[in-house]
Amino acid sequence: MKSIALVFFLLRGAELRHGGGVNKAPRRTRQGDYLHRLRWSPPWSESTMENTAVSTTKTDRRGASPPPAAVRSKEADRVERLPGQPAASVGEFPQYAGYVTVHAAAGRALFYYLAEPVGTGNGSSGSKPLLLWLNGGPGCSSLGYGAMQELGLFRVMSDGKTLYRNPYSWNHAANVLFMESPAGVGYSYSNTTLDYSQSGDNKTAEDAYLFLTNWMERFPEYKGRDFYVTGESYAGHYVPQLAHQILRHKPPSINLKGIMIGNAVINDWTDKKGMYDFYWTHALISDDTADAITKNCNFTAATEEPGDINIYNIYAPMCQSRKLVSPPITPSIESFDPCTDHYVEAYLNDPDVQKALHANVTRLNHPCVRFGYWVDSAPTVLPIIRELMKNNIRVWVYSGDTDGRVPVTSTRYSLNQLQLPVAEKWRPWFSSTKGNGEVGGYVVQYKGDLSLVTVRGAGHEVPSYQPQ
Repeated sequence: MKSIALVFFLLRGAELRHGGGVNKAPRRTRQGDYLHRLRWSPPWSESTMENTAVSTTKTDRRGASPPPAAVRSKEADRVERLPGQPAASVGEFPQYAGYVTVHAAAGRALFYYLAEPVGTGNGSSGSKPLLLWLNGGPGCSSLGYGAMQELGLFRVMSDGKTLYRNPYSWNHAANVLFMESPAGVGYSYSNTTLDYSQSGDNKTAEDAYLFLTNWMERFPEYKGRDFYVTGESYAGHYVPQLAHQILRHKPPSINLKGIMIGNAVINDWTDKKGMYDFYWTHALISDDTADAITKNCNFTAATEEPGDINIYNIYAPMCQSRKLVSPPITPSIESFDPCTDHYVEAYLNDPDVQKALHANVTRLNHPCVRFGYWVDSAPTVLPIIRELMKNNIRVWVYSGDTDGRVPVTSTRYSLNQLQLPVAEKWRPWFSSTKGNGEVGGYVVQYKGDLSLVTVRGAGHEVPSYQPQ
């Protein structure tokens, strides 16, 4: 077991122990690239901002949509069957999708998709915890990535129409809630155009908190249920910042137990240093370029020398064609397909899919959208992580060790800034629960209930590359 093991161990409060335990298409804007440009590139020019301005035309994927009903029932959000869903999976687990209003006056609403546990087809969520998943970016869809390419119930075949079951979906362990945030990402929207140029960390956290409290009024069975916030990449900001909102407001309906973040943006300086150190140690840049970075803060060559590779997994292939293939190629959940973005894009733009998901959109151009402005981005979330630990909130940090965007070196440098004493030293964990098999990665646990786990052979989106 690999990525799915992470969620089992987070929810059960178990530990990974030594000898046992858990074991050419156009370039796309993906998680982390926006942050890279924002902080480590020249300021945006006026012409750039004009090109990224939000439009309210009919064809704009973030265009105005009719506001959702003020009061909507859970049953109205039930997804009976997704187009292309395997017949054998119908009724195996409840699915829900729809909108939750976070600002009625602005007409701002966030889209969600809920997958309840396997074997609860009768509509009961059982007693398993509620786990919220957030993708990063900023601007990446939790539906387009998290649900459809990583830890969700299904993956999309190469025809862009047919789904196949993900046997390692995280709803084996929890009720998994995917939220598209902020407004303008995925199917989420606002009827106030200005909202799209005022997105930032603070507003995103506030809206996410409002979403949760309003969503639980629609799904009251989750009030008081053990609750975990999880995500990857720039969700290294979203996750702890939302957890901090929960701590600050102390709503009785939300029983926050822990957070989990993967290949996460945590601390600007060490994230940046770790990325370029990873480049050099993995032979992506030259000695001269590494010296230029160290001595002169010259990053120019470092952005060019790696060439046209998949920086999200430096050993993975690149997608060579964005064309759909019909009849579809026989898929394998264990074999990474670099063209999956294109399959998901086609699927989520199918009007029948949007109807089944109760989504009000025109066209979703890509699972990641580029924000022209991001008005506030904290240089570090380490103080928030420390505060969460002081309030007995469990913290799990995991890292795929072939990611070059937010690599394991960045994560280790960032966590070292906390200067936490080690509770259980660095050690391997194995791919078999019997303590044998291949090394799955490494784990170290710190006093204060923070754990760092690496996943061997996984890239930026760990559940995509190592789903088992």
